[in-house]
Amino acid sequence: MKDRISILIADDHLIVRTGLAALLGTERDFQVVGQAKNGIEAVRETVRLQPDVVIMDLVMPKKDGVEATAEISEKVPGSRVILLTTFGTSDGIAHALAAGAKGAILKNTDNAELVRAIRKVYNGGKFISPDIMQQLTADPPIPQLTPRQNEILAAMVRGLTDRDISRQIGIRLDGVNDHVRAILAKIGAANRTEAVAIAMRKHLV
Repeated sequence: MKDRISILIADDHLIVRTGLAALLGTERDFQVVGQAKNGIEAVRETVRLQPDVVIMDLVMPKKDGVEATAEISEKVPGSRVILLTTFGTSDGIAHALAAGAKGAILKNTDNAELVRAIRKVYNGGKFISPDIMQQLTADPPIPQLTPRQNEILAAMVRGLTDRDISRQIGIRLDGVNDHVRAILAKIGAANRTEAVAIAMRKHLV
């Protein structure tokens, strides 16, 4: 085992990055080697620095935590990602875990839990906070929609009819109908009204 665990902090708020760096710097076996303020920087700095652990904000500009996690898992599989998030929908968390994240904790967690999470994922384990586990159980994530399905769902939220959507995106009306049926099935909605409500509640569009 190395003397110190190298850590990269990725968060779009300077005060969060500074606070985390100060906190983690008090642990003798931790070394903060870099910071990133958006998802693109997170990937670039992870590739450059090869940290043992990446503390990744789920919601960031330019490239979100899900996309950045997937790219890091592919390019630098030795760097283990821990999601840092606030309460929201379970979908982003679930998708990031599916993309390769090894841990997930809330931003309001106590310091000791963050330290435990880092050490556990560094040693090959997984760490998901009890609050997030409860959230995933209470609000099951839905499967990711295709880009076309996302486009059509967004149009549904704006109140467009199937015929309007067909004209707007340039596909046949029966093709729109097929996509709408697939969307309803994926998100577990009985009809368009319920689909729009779910999309807004879970911030799908």
